[in-house]
Amino acid sequence: MNKQKLQAYAQLMRIDKPIGSLLLLWPTLWALWIAAQGFPQISVLMVFIAGVFIMRSAGCVINDFADRKVDGFVERTKNRPLPSGRVTSREAIILFVALSLCAFLLVLSQNLLTIQLSFVGLLLAFSYPFMKRFTNLPQLVLGVAFSWAIPMAYAAQSNQLNHVVWLLFSVNVLWTIAYDTMYAMVDRDDDLKIGIKSTAILFGNYDKLIVGLLQFTSLLLLLWLGFSEQLGAVYYLALLIVLILFIRQQIAIKSRDKKACFKAFLDNNWVGMVIFVALFLSYL
Repeated sequence: MNKQKLQAYAQLMRIDKPIGSLLLLWPTLWALWIAAQGFPQISVLMVFIAGVFIMRSAGCVINDFADRKVDGFVERTKNRPLPSGRVTSREAIILFVALSLCAFLLVLSQNLLTIQLSFVGLLLAFSYPFMKRFTNLPQLVLGVAFSWAIPMAYAAQSNQLNHVVWLLFSVNVLWTIAYDTMYAMVDRDDDLKIGIKSTAILFGNYDKLIVGLLQFTSLLLLLWLGFSEQLGAVYYLALLIVLILFIRQQIAIKSRDKKACFKAFLDNNWVGMVIFVALFLSYL
């Protein structure tokens, strides 16, 4: 396999763009720390860190396969490996299967509950990219797919699922819809031309308002989490920082400028990290 092909595979897996992996990683770490009430088992932590990066790569591959016939018409995606012909559809499917098998082998080292939950996770990862053709709420499906690592991680660490899991799950679903709507605002004009659906299109002129409401509701649920887990002042200080970050994002998307919307989307990495650091310090 030549260097150009390896580079194309790496681009297909978004190895050069880790933001998606980080947005998937932070909530997974939230779940592990809460389930363990502190530092989780090293073996579980390592499996889920590796699993996050592998499954995010698999998700990117199947996403590009699903979009292979339309990405060439979108300015931001026209040079991706599939529309540019550097990777074939067959190679993309083989890569997706290989990555999924690697992730499943990692999961097999965990308890039965985690293994059972992993089948739902794989189904979500595979189905999400095709949803933008059938529903105006593909970001909701992405939210569920990105949040499924939460019950898996919690189950791996504690071998149970409780109300805290689904509270965290709800927070992450709402937050994901909010930040991915900002991401979709970047492509809205192109998506309208080629018939791709998104919440950015569905929300229309109410996009900024609804994103704000989603952010505010996720913040309220995080407050509830703090009361439920009896977390200290550090956690609530972190939520204040998250509020400031959300306000900054709202200011950024005010004019709906594409570059500003994309920057606001990227800004969510700090949201996830701030919450994780707060949980880490709270359980010390």
